Parts: sequence; structure tokens; C-alpha cells
Amino acid sequence: MHHPQKLPSSATFLITAAAFVILVAGLREAQPILVPFLLSAFIAVIAMPPLVFLQHRHIPKGLALTLVIAGVVGVGMLMGALVGSAVDDFSAQLPNYQTKLEVQTAHLLNWLAGMGIEISKEMVNNLLDPAKAMKMAAQGLNTLGGLLTNAFLILLTVIFILLEASSFPTKLHLIFDDPEHSFSQLEQFTGNIKRYMAIKTCTSLLTGIVITVWLWVIGVDYPVLWGTLAFLLNYVPNIGSIIAAIPALLLALVQLGPGAVLWSALGYLVVNNLVGNVIEPRFMGRGLGLSTLVVFLSLVFWGWVLGPVGMFLSVPLTMTLKIALDSSEETRWIAILLGSEIEETEPKSSD
Repeated sequence: MHHPQKLPSSATFLITAAAFVILVAGLREAQPILVPFLLSAFIAVIAMPPLVFLQHRHIPKGLALTLVIAGVVGVGMLMGALVGSAVDDFSAQLPNYQTKLEVQTAHLLNWLAGMGIEISKEMVNNLLDPAKAMKMAAQGLNTLGGLLTNAFLILLTVIFILLEASSFPTKLHLIFDDPEHSFSQLEQFTGNIKRYMAIKTCTSLLTGIVITVWLWVIGVDYPVLWGTLAFLLNYVPNIGSIIAAIPALLLALVQLGPGAVLWSALGYLVVNNLVGNVIEPRFMGRGLGLSTLVVFLSLVFWGWVLGPVGMFLSVPLTMTLKIALDSSEETRWIAILLGSEIEETEPKSSD
């Protein structure tokens, strides 16, 4: 009897690497279709807990789904109404802000030259161009706003995902040879994802509301726009809060001067530290975090594969992968490498 020869480890590694490259290339080419689908899945995961809650209250499935979808549509329309006009207005005013910023940069360079510190304008533009940061923020917001053209497709996909979710466990029982064991692992996996997304959404919403109110009190233009940006980028821990703060701080500098920048930066610092280091760890618990290096690499990778929306979804996608890896004993070591902390076990005492 002929036995197939086992491939050497080097050949296995090369085949796996080649398959990964082909998969990533396919994901990038499928970006126009993949991005709306991933956003639909993201919204469906957030909408699932309210749907389950209503069904547990003995509300019929059809009525519960209608209420949840109405809530999703209402939130989407509200965000579109509040943010859409602000994005258009900010994009129209962007050349004026850039001109003011260039003038202030020139005044700063002249002041430094008077203090004996010579810095060329070309070097500043090459190393740090604040105008480009504001332009990138406007482009990113316009990209997110462009997703409204796919709103109907996204909404339909969310409805079908929520409809399918109730019958999915029954199908899994028919598929698996050992349904009880496999279903318990799947329940743990989906439960962790829903808990992570629910907590992250609540803390992100809190961050966005507080930032909006804080910037409105200071007098920075478009506070709702920057609050929405803070809400979205709070899904990217550590790095996201910095990215969300940069355009708002630059606008505060152009519009109101250095004092407003300090007050705005103080608000971002307090809110993000309070939410990220106090509130989230208390409710999130251990094992549902990512290391800072993994967050940064996932931001670069998913942003390159899926564009600006991929940067927004980078941590939820990587967190889903980590939870999936943690659900199996064979791949748990990879989840530990991706995690932000190591659970220390107490040494066993010898008798």
C-alpha cells in the first residue's frame, strides 16, 4: 500500500505563506464588496444583544427585529444629518484653515529664529506638515461619508444576518458530529465577541459624547464631527485616540490659539485615560485585550487591505481572530502572543 510522503517543514511553510499572500491579495481586490459586508457584520453584532433582550421579554421575533432595525436606521440617519453637513462644511473651509495654519507656522519659525534657533521651512514641511494632517482627516471622513451610498445594501445585509442568527444554532447541531462540544465552543466564541463589542461600543459612545461637549464648551468648530471621529476611532485603542485628537487640536490652534489647544488636549487626555485605563479594564476583564504592537500592525495591515474603513475595523477584526484562536487548545498560544497581558499563575506549594 502506497503511503503519501510527508512534506518537509520548509515546504509546508512556503505553501502556507503563499496561500496567505493569495488570500490577502484576494481580500484587497474584493474591497468594494468586502467592506460593506464587514460593516454589516459589525452592525449586526452590535444589534444582536438588543434583539435577544427583546425576544427574552416575550416580544415576537418579527416585531423585535422591526424595532431593532428601526433603531439602527434612526441612529444612521441621525449621524448622517449631524455629521454629513459638518463634513461638507469642513471640507469647504479646509483651504482657509490650511492658509491660517501656514501663517502661524511661519510666525513660529520667525520667533524661533529670533531666539537663535534656525529651522528651515522646507525641513518643517518635509518632516511635519500640519496641513496634510487636516487634509487626511477630511479625506477619511469623506470616505466614511461615501459609505452612505451603500447604506441600503448594508441595511439589507444586516436584516438577513439577524434573521439567520436565530436558526444558525439548529443548523450547527445538524452539521457537527459532536454538537454539544462544538456548540459550547461556538457559544463561548460568539459570547466573547458580543461582550467585547457591547462594552467597546458603550465606552466609545461615552468618549464621543464627552469629547463633543468638551469641545463645544471651549468653542472649537464642528464639535459633533470631532466627537463622532473620537467615537469611531476609540475602537482602535491607544493609537486611535491620538489620531482622533490631531485634527481637532490643529483646528483649535488655528481658530482659537494655543490656550484652546491646551484645554482641548487636556480633555482628550483625561477622557481617554479614564475610559481606556479605568472603565474598560473594569468591565472588559482579562483576556480581551491586544498588545500595543499588535494594534499598530493590525491598523497598518487592515488599512492597507481595506482602506480607511479597514483602519476603523482593524481592532474588531483582530480581536475576533484572537477570540477564535483562544477557543481552541491548539491555537491558544497564538492568542496569548496577541494579547496585552499574561495571566500569572501562582506557583504550586510543595508539601
